[in-house]
Amino acid sequence: MYFGAIKNCDIANGTGVRVSLFVSGCRNHCAGCFQPETWDFKYGKPFTEETVQYILDLLEPDYINGLTVLGGDPFEPENQRALLPFLEQVREQYPQKDIWMYTGYTLEKLTTPGERVCIEETQQILEIIDILVDGPFIQDKKNIRLKFRGSENQRIIELKDKFDLTILKKRTIT
Repeated sequence: MYFGAIKNCDIANGTGVRVSLFVSGCRNHCAGCFQPETWDFKYGKPFTEETVQYILDLLEPDYINGLTVLGGDPFEPENQRALLPFLEQVREQYPQKDIWMYTGYTLEKLTTPGERVCIEETQQILEIIDILVDGPFIQDKKNIRLKFRGSENQRIIELKDKFDLTILKKRTIT
C-alpha cells in the first residue's frame, strides 16, 4: 500500500485534534473529488513499518483524539489487507483514542457478501473502527455546511457499540 500524506494536527476529518492518514488508491473516481491524485494506487510513498511507527508516535500526546484514515479509499481490497494489522496495532496501543474511516463505498456494499469490497478483512476493520463516513462524493449534493463530509448523501455512522452485520445498527452524527 502507498499513502499520499500524513497530517499530525488535523481538525477537519473527525472530532478533536487527529492524526490523519491519506491512503492511495481509489476506483470510485468521483467527479469533483478533492484529491484525484490519490486514485493512483502508487501515489506517494510506500506504507512501511517506519510509517506505522511514525503514526503511532504522533498518536501518543493526550491532546490527540484519534486517528482518521481516508484517501484514496481505505476500503479498496488491497488497502484493507494492509490496514488491518496497522489498525489492530493502533487499537491495542491506544484503546482510548477513536478511529474514523472514510470510504466512497456504502456500508451496505461493505457488508454484502460477493461485493468486490466485502472481503475477509472488512468485518474485522468495521469492528475496530468507531466511525465510518460512507458514500461517494456527489457533486450535485455538495454542501460545504456539512460537518466532516462533502455531500449530503454521505453518512457518518457510529460503530462503537460493535457492528452487527445481521442487524445493521446505525446511529448517525448530525
